[in-house]
Amino acid sequence: MADWVKVARIEALPPGSRRVVDVDGVAVAVFNLDGDYCAIEDACTHDGGELASGEVRGDEIVCPRHGARFNLRTGAVTAPPAYCAVATFPLRIVAGWVEVRDNRWD
Repeated sequence: MADWVKVARIEALPPGSRRVVDVDGVAVAVFNLDGDYCAIEDACTHDGGELASGEVRGDEIVCPRHGARFNLRTGAVTAPPAYCAVATFPLRIVAGWVEVRDNRWD
């Protein structure tokens, strides 16, 4: 079972911001969408490029390399050239900290 990893204090991750953390060797991008935190693997399923620096439009992120789009809440592909969803991760707030974990191998 993977441990919870501290991402940031909630005040250090204001609405509209994002942060990438290492969770057991996986780059995880955490986003604050107007107070709703979401976490996805920071790798486009089209070519493996990072996603975190892409433009956020509502609850979607646009891959900065080729324009694939993903829903930040569900990981679902919303526009090609990607066709596979990106992994999402559970989040929690504990004592003012945003925490994330990779539960895929539990």
